[in-house]
Amino acid sequence: MRAAGAALLLLVSIIQLAFCSEDFYKILGLKRDANDREIKSAYRQLSKKFHPDKNPGDETAKDKFVEVSQAYEALSDPDTRKIYDQYGHDGLRSHQQQGGGHRHHDPFDIFGRFFGGGGHFGQPSERRGHNVELRVQITLRDFYNGQTVEFTWDKQEICEHCDGTGAEDKVVDICGRCGGHGIVIQKRMLAPGMFQQIQTHCDQCGGRGKSVKRVCPICQGQRVIRRPTPVSVVIQRGVARDARLVYENEADASPDYVAGDLIVTLSEKEPDAEDNPDKVDGANFRRRGNDLFWKEIISLREAWMGDWTRNLTHLDGHIVELKRERGQTVQPGHVDTIAHEGMPIWHEDGESVYHKTEYGNMYIEYIVVLPDQMESGMEKEFWSLWQKWRGKNGVSLHKDSGRPDRSNFAENKRSHEEL
Repeated sequence: MRAAGAALLLLVSIIQLAFCSEDFYKILGLKRDANDREIKSAYRQLSKKFHPDKNPGDETAKDKFVEVSQAYEALSDPDTRKIYDQYGHDGLRSHQQQGGGHRHHDPFDIFGRFFGGGGHFGQPSERRGHNVELRVQITLRDFYNGQTVEFTWDKQEICEHCDGTGAEDKVVDICGRCGGHGIVIQKRMLAPGMFQQIQTHCDQCGGRGKSVKRVCPICQGQRVIRRPTPVSVVIQRGVARDARLVYENEADASPDYVAGDLIVTLSEKEPDAEDNPDKVDGANFRRRGNDLFWKEIISLREAWMGDWTRNLTHLDGHIVELKRERGQTVQPGHVDTIAHEGMPIWHEDGESVYHKTEYGNMYIEYIVVLPDQMESGMEKEFWSLWQKWRGKNGVSLHKDSGRPDRSNFAENKRSHEEL
């Protein structure tokens, strides 16, 4: 019984030891048959997600960052990956103790080299591709409400059929002409005993230093293809016009370098029929910073007499009431200020954060339109109002371009009574 109990205890200890270290493939979220490109892509995303600079004070994220780096270090090297696949953590640990494999064990060193930073001990940085800049036009309504916009662009991607090797069978040979250097040196005799060396790209391998026997039929040996790639852009409420959204390492991909950034610039397009259903000239919201501007067209009667209410439909559908009491006149070009009815104010604090309680102002400019001809009764009504105003302010019919001097007020008043 004691022997059986000891054997059981030993078995449990072995199982616990086997599971004390999480599987590297599981850490990166990969299957065991993942290729090099998938391993790089998984490491790129997870290392940025758990990087301590993005998670200050979060020890869990820091530990996860170290685990992701260790997993990538083991699986990115063909030799250590083969050992890990056959013997697991113990085999890899034994291999390192015997002096094999990579020994720097610095997750920040891996991160720096992978993302183009300078490596430790003079190690060269990895090449980085060019950034790609695209411009997307959205309506002011989308700037106000926020929106998710999808578009497609012609992106260069690594050929999945050949895993970026350019070979149908994924077998790449060192070029026999240039010896893998990608260049050849030719000697040309200028005179007896005098030679000139000319360095040119190897025409057999195209300067790559490698050659394939069976060219990939999908990419035609170019290792990359271009195809329409969808991009989903999340637009936060109130984000600035011409804001630049950066998608790290989402530009053109290549086996020869780390992809650059995809930079999307948001620009405002002209309003369409949905923003101006009545097709009224100038009847559109205009934006300036965090403020909105609107031109409201009113009639001569409304400008002079008041006693009207207008319902202005805002960009999110809520109603803003414009009104004048009876007797309240509106001068042409007059501007009303309505507080907190402008654009949502967008803030950036590390990640984009929107505070719902903050808005700019709305400015209403009134445009008075004169009628082509008087309607029935309008002339008499306006003449009566004109007489009352003229009598009240002492304006003569012959001097109605301005207010007379005080010395003429009594004379103007007698003239009005005589009429």
